[in-house]
Amino acid sequence: MSGETMGLKKNPSRKECEAIIKKILMTEVLERGTNEHFKTAADFMNYFQSLYPASDSLTKQVQRAVKALGMPKDERGYFIINKTAAQLEQDKEIAFLLTKTNASLCPLEEYESVFLKCSTKYKDYLYQLLSESDTFADKIITMLNTSNGIILYTNNKHQLEILLNSLINR
Repeated sequence: MSGETMGLKKNPSRKECEAIIKKILMTEVLERGTNEHFKTAADFMNYFQSLYPASDSLTKQVQRAVKALGMPKDERGYFIINKTAAQLEQDKEIAFLLTKTNASLCPLEEYESVFLKCSTKYKDYLYQLLSESDTFADKIITMLNTSNGIILYTNNKHQLEILLNSLINR
């Protein structure tokens, strides 16, 4: 008699193991915010052995599934779900550059915008001059070059408008 006819389930396919492993890891991340339990294929075996009879073939199938998923690991050695090794490396490079450039989030709601409408002929040159200007350095937080002008973000709209108007109306 086969295991299935005695009420035991047969071993899952590699694809089924992959889907179960993904589900386990997603549940772990959703509940705890991070994977803190799964580093190797062996760490998944308790779950699989609760559903399927323990055997060498089940262990090998789970090992194959983990290998096929090709999941990168974090700095502590835990699997990271839904990221490739390339994405993980890119994230590390981004984090390095964010630190190196002293990056910080500045919500734009804190700033006011001014749209400087201008012809496209010299707009790029104007953008460059404004970005290099000592006069405007403390008045412009950032700028966006648009199709028919420049959007300027500032923390003192009134002062920026006065300065721009004084130069426009010379």
